[in-house]
Amino acid sequence: MDKQTHNEQHSYVGMWVTNDGYIRHELLSNGRYDEARGNRKSAYQGRYTITGDHIEYVDDTGFTADGDFREGVLYHAGMILYREEKK
Repeated sequence: MDKQTHNEQHSYVGMWVTNDGYIRHELLSNGRYDEARGNRKSAYQGRYTITGDHIEYVDDTGFTADGDFREGVLYHAGMILYREEKK
């Protein structure tokens, strides 16, 4: 399996947002993520790894979660997130 390291640029790096804009996952190129919820910036932060189209999250408190990228959409913990297009 091709596991991405924290220093590698991955095609999934960037901002992922729910349709209503309430949840925003920013996948950073250094293997960290920052999740905003509503007006609460940095509600959750931690690290992530990507293997193929699967993402594993570990937040800074030790909580874990995962998700899958399918056809340009991120499915994570019952949420559906779309890549935010740069303006």
